Amino acid sequence: MISRDVIDRVLDAALIEEVIGEFVNLRKSGATYRGLSPFNNEKTPSFYVIPAKGIFKDFSSGKGGSVVTFLMEHEKMSYPEAIRWLADRYNIEIEEETPSAEVLQERSERESLLAITEWAAKHFETNLWKEEEGQLIAHTYFTERGFRDDTIKTFRLGYCLKGWDNMTQAALSAGFDLKWLKAAGLSKESGERHFDFFRERVMFPIMDVSGRVIAFGGRILTNDKKTAKYFNSPESALYSKSRVLYGIYQARQEIVKSDRCYLVEGYTDVIAMHQAGVTNTVASSGTALTEDQVRLIKRYTQNITILYDGDPAGIRASFRGIDLILAQGLNVKVVLFPDGDDPDSYAKKVSSEALANYIESAARDFISFKTDLLAEDAAGDPIKRAAMIREVVSSIAVIPDAIKRSVYIRECSTLLDISEQVILSEVNKASRIKRSSTIRREAETPLPEEYDTASATEQVPQESPRLLSLLEVENELARILLRYGRYPVEVKVPDEFGKEGQAETSIAELVLTELEAEALDLHSEVLIEVVSVFQEALQKHEFPNDNRFLNHHNGLVVDFYCDKLTERYTLSTNWADRHRIYPETEDMKLDTAVKWCIYKLKQQHVMFMTRALEDRLKSCESSDEQDRLIKEKITFDRLKMELSVYFGSTIL
Repeated sequence: MISRDVIDRVLDAALIEEVIGEFVNLRKSGATYRGLSPFNNEKTPSFYVIPAKGIFKDFSSGKGGSVVTFLMEHEKMSYPEAIRWLADRYNIEIEEETPSAEVLQERSERESLLAITEWAAKHFETNLWKEEEGQLIAHTYFTERGFRDDTIKTFRLGYCLKGWDNMTQAALSAGFDLKWLKAAGLSKESGERHFDFFRERVMFPIMDVSGRVIAFGGRILTNDKKTAKYFNSPESALYSKSRVLYGIYQARQEIVKSDRCYLVEGYTDVIAMHQAGVTNTVASSGTALTEDQVRLIKRYTQNITILYDGDPAGIRASFRGIDLILAQGLNVKVVLFPDGDDPDSYAKKVSSEALANYIESAARDFISFKTDLLAEDAAGDPIKRAAMIREVVSSIAVIPDAIKRSVYIRECSTLLDISEQVILSEVNKASRIKRSSTIRREAETPLPEEYDTASATEQVPQESPRLLSLLEVENELARILLRYGRYPVEVKVPDEFGKEGQAETSIAELVLTELEAEALDLHSEVLIEVVSVFQEALQKHEFPNDNRFLNHHNGLVVDFYCDKLTERYTLSTNWADRHRIYPETEDMKLDTAVKWCIYKLKQQHVMFMTRALEDRLKSCESSDEQDRLIKEKITFDRLKMELSVYFGSTIL
């Protein structure tokens, strides 16, 4: 368990704009930061971070919360994981005992897997640096590949010893359960025996964007043709290879800074590029590029440059990856290294400056690159040339931005010496085919079995319209409390001689006094919780701080706080500064707003009571009881009339 004191220290130290800035490309805009939503695919930034309040709000998905909420939503961390991550980020020590096997079993699957993968990474690192076998084999191999010690440590490279179950036995001795060793793909079964899956391999830990080790790649160093050169961890609750990029943790900050991501194929390509100073490089780890991987890059930049090793077959196979990038609205460039070189070998062959210059000068737009490459195959063959044109057109058709499409159509027309109109017609045709296939797939997708359209309306309570109206008013009162609770307001009070005078109080005290005086039943869960927090604080003669709501035990309060205290648009200062126009703002009439809410709640309460009395009168058989109910109804009707005068409405 993490103590409350440590949690408070972590939350006080964490700067939300710094933390979220590691995952989202943020741009400062006045007192806030803006960026593209990391939860939705969008073109216009609707993701806001407000450092003064310590909250973020994503208007496209509706998500919002504190820095802890962001890590839980975005990185799928548990609350303790998020606190530990922040503590590590801000160098705050969390004193915890080494977990026993029993404690590990009680943790969630993700926490257990994270514990074992982190332990394994340290174990493999120790083997490389401390064990004689690791120094002679693994360290020598990496050194011969040209990797410096600081680079080896940056990427946490390691080694799994030759022994049949060396790592497995060490993990069991450390208190880990064999179940999690197998789930993480570190140990395998052979009959009744267990063995190390990565034995006698150099190890490449695969990290997520937070720097947590979630999987491994292992390379064999012998020339055994019957054994695969690389082994990778299996899919797990932690690791999905289609959603991970090797090197993203080390590269993400430089990607944001340079506003460009370099994409290569393998582990050593990434490491060599980083060592050469091109630290905004990641890899798809030998697998075909996926939509999830492209979206991951899109969090940090709109610009991708793909670095190829010059193998024509491999380049053609990657065309689908380029189309995926284009479909996400990103800008793509391509760099071909000289024949016989890949990013790893070329980075070691030339100086860092020469490498950077080559990449910059050799980068080509994907249209000219793809056209030239396909033109070699189509030379002198009209049928192949027509197929080549359709191939290029298919890439242009997936681009979502109309302006970019038109620019590429014009460029394609020039390169291929074909009329723009012809290419435009083909692009439109390809777009229609794509749309129709999407619509067909959606139409063929059945609704979930639990979705019952016939009974959907029947599940709504009969009183929901009235209750909804009441909840709206109560939630408005909760919003005023959260936004303006500290604000001073003048109220009318009788002096010692019974004459009406003025006194100053806070909005929070005014609201709580009015609610208590009217003795109204509250229905909104949010308002009940907010009022409770304010009551507790005011009894101590203080106001609750933002953390009381940002870290409230009720998630509804957290969501409401972030939703109502974040505004996407604000009133321009130009009205006052340039035009001398001073619009009336909400904070100028808070006492009226509070009074309106209280009176509206009272009106709703009277309406409820009146309807209840009418229902009881219909079923009442005693004349005495009828007389009593009629008198009560007359009283409520009179109250209803008085309230209608206040709201300027008419009751027939």
